[in-house]
Amino acid sequence: MQHWRKLWHGKYKFPFRLILGVILLALTLRSVPYLIPIRAQDIAQTDGAITFEDRYGLPLGTLLTRDQDHTMVVSLDEMSPYFIQAIIAAEDKRYYQHGSVDVIAVSRAILETLQAREIVSGASTITMQLARMLHPTPRTLPNKVGEIWTSWRLSAGMDKDTLLAAYINRLPMGSNLYGVETAARTYFGLPAAELNLAQATLLASLPNDPIDLDPYYHWQALKTRQRYVLERMVADKMVTAIEAERAYTEQVYLRSRQQGILAAPHFLFWVSQQLPTTDGGTIRTTLDSALQQFVATQVQQVVAALAPKQVHHAAALVIDNHTGEVLAYVGSPNYFNDSLQGQNDGVQALRQPGSTLKPFLYQLALEQQVIRPQTILADVPTTYAIPGAKLYKPVDYSETFLGPVRVRLALANSLNVPAVRVLEQVGVPVFLKHLQKLGFTHLSQDPEYYGLGLTLGSGEVSLWELAAAYLRVAHQGKAVPLVTYFGEETEQLEGTPEPTSWELVRDMLGDRHARATAFGVDSVLNLPFPAAVKTGTSSDYRDTWTVGFSTDYTVATWVGNFDGTAMQQVSGVMGAAPLWHRIMQQLHETREPAYFSPPSSLIQHPICAVTGQIVQENLSQLEPDVGAGLFTSSSINPMAGEPAPTESLSTTSDSNFNCPSAIVLEYLYPQDIEISNSQNQPAELPPEYNEWLSQQPQNQWQGQLRIVFPENDDYFLLAPQAKQDNRLEFKLAGKLEEPVEWWLNGERIATSQLNSLFWNMKLGSWELEVKTVGGEERDRIIFQVQEAPHKSTRRGFSIAD
Repeated sequence: MQHWRKLWHGKYKFPFRLILGVILLALTLRSVPYLIPIRAQDIAQTDGAITFEDRYGLPLGTLLTRDQDHTMVVSLDEMSPYFIQAIIAAEDKRYYQHGSVDVIAVSRAILETLQAREIVSGASTITMQLARMLHPTPRTLPNKVGEIWTSWRLSAGMDKDTLLAAYINRLPMGSNLYGVETAARTYFGLPAAELNLAQATLLASLPNDPIDLDPYYHWQALKTRQRYVLERMVADKMVTAIEAERAYTEQVYLRSRQQGILAAPHFLFWVSQQLPTTDGGTIRTTLDSALQQFVATQVQQVVAALAPKQVHHAAALVIDNHTGEVLAYVGSPNYFNDSLQGQNDGVQALRQPGSTLKPFLYQLALEQQVIRPQTILADVPTTYAIPGAKLYKPVDYSETFLGPVRVRLALANSLNVPAVRVLEQVGVPVFLKHLQKLGFTHLSQDPEYYGLGLTLGSGEVSLWELAAAYLRVAHQGKAVPLVTYFGEETEQLEGTPEPTSWELVRDMLGDRHARATAFGVDSVLNLPFPAAVKTGTSSDYRDTWTVGFSTDYTVATWVGNFDGTAMQQVSGVMGAAPLWHRIMQQLHETREPAYFSPPSSLIQHPICAVTGQIVQENLSQLEPDVGAGLFTSSSINPMAGEPAPTESLSTTSDSNFNCPSAIVLEYLYPQDIEISNSQNQPAELPPEYNEWLSQQPQNQWQGQLRIVFPENDDYFLLAPQAKQDNRLEFKLAGKLEEPVEWWLNGERIATSQLNSLFWNMKLGSWELEVKTVGGEERDRIIFQVQEAPHKSTRRGFSIAD
């Protein structure tokens, strides 16, 4: 104590005090970093590149960081020990022996610099290099002091292994590659953990000069640096000389240089936006690379074939029905073609869906018992008054009308008028809410915005939403969330549906005979295995859709133009359907799917195809043809929905049964059959068919001689003094095969084979009867002609208030 007092007050007190002050200052400075340490979470790499693989582990591509860097972060445990040893030997051999600054290396560097009068080596430790990576600055003395300060703070907040991992994951490895994991996968197609000694030392050589040691352009320079790294490892007794020589001479194969082309760009960009975090890493997607390539090729070929018809874009989506996994996702013919808007994603784009929403309307109507399977719908000219708009007259794609049609035929042939009639009964608000529950979240306007056109595609949906909804049909209404990558947390969708209505719709969509009227017998929609399918065409041929499924897969396709330009008369069956057909054929090339199970809780039973009457008894002489859904005999047409002569009904003794067409099989509710057995069923068509009937050939309606105008109990106003045509035209249904007699109030007024007759109106009550000459067929109606109220022909004045 006396000695220290002498130094403090003695002759050398000023040098002593200065030295002591410097020591205390140094200790203080060295201690401060422990008060403000830099911890691992402070420098965590949260914006890592995301590498995507297909379901079999094949690479699909990598999405770079926001800085366009390719960075993948792994722990030390996920790195090859050879690489860890090599990088320590090359960059900081005493890494685990010193703190954050290697005093020995610094002293040596200072001495070498003084001797050479220039900087020979920087003596930067791994920790100091990490500090420079975090805060890149020019190499000056003040900045070097700053690196030391930061390295102290890093050492205060993290252990050696954590620091080393942070350093290795930031190492520049050529081009825009950072970190050993990225380099290992890019150059060798391996994870960093699987690198051998030769590969590890090559990669450990790269950070020294990533540009001039690029393995694709400067292989020999890289090998020279590798030898240096191996020699350092031998000197540090990390490997033997024999192992080093073997590693140096080993033939190492590099992967072909990637051009940055992603295998499924639309899919990868979309999935990356759905990920809960963007920390980087490897994502194993559900995509099948081979199938993806096939679908992409088919999209390109279909667009090329339709180019003369002003078609430039298409998209397709393939789903595994059993798991909901997305197997193929093609958003456009060429993502990288900017001139054709290739980056637009046709799978997610919102477009008018045409008729593809009709199945969900019929399903809802069946579920709510608005219609029954045997319900007959009127496909006849119909006009609707829309408030604040022009009269709405829906027409079918063919611009023709089929008259009375079963629900099955209306849906299978995509008839517009029956669909609008059903929507009118269901209600637009109810149907809109139903669609929203099915996942059509973009139908967000008020019901009045869509109106009755909702079932014909007045809203906008995506191909993704359509595919998910049709997957429900394949699962009898059960919601199956779509899955894009393994480990994805999917939302549990609501509802355990009543399956019967869904099964009916599925059966109708899979009935190739039922859709033959609109699409033909040899349609592109027909496949050599069971499949249900629906097409859609938006107004002015702007979009075409085809969505369908087997028991194993659901495929949705769209063909059109991203800018909304109309195609040249390209419908769903011409545009999207061939693409759908090709993909479905490929999916089932080696394994044919199972048949759809028949609708549960229903009974297949014969009905009249055009009246919906349920056949009650005595059909033993008619043999059912299950394939066509018909009872066949020599007098029944074998095509579903086609009319047949009345003689086909001679096998039934039911006097109340009068069917002017074929008897067909339909799935019916048991209670409907029971009710029909206890009630008489009207066979005549209601008045709404009269205009349509007047234009039909009579031979299709044998046994249905019918007056279609006037209608029963009509009355007409006659103004005898007015200068107008007072003639009334009597009309019969169709063209006549033989003359008929026209009788008015018991007096025959004409005999003619024409289906119309003009009569000069007279006041009174009238009974009009028409019958064949032999009297076998007849029809009778009653109408009145009354005098019109007298109206003044002079002008008058209104009285102002």
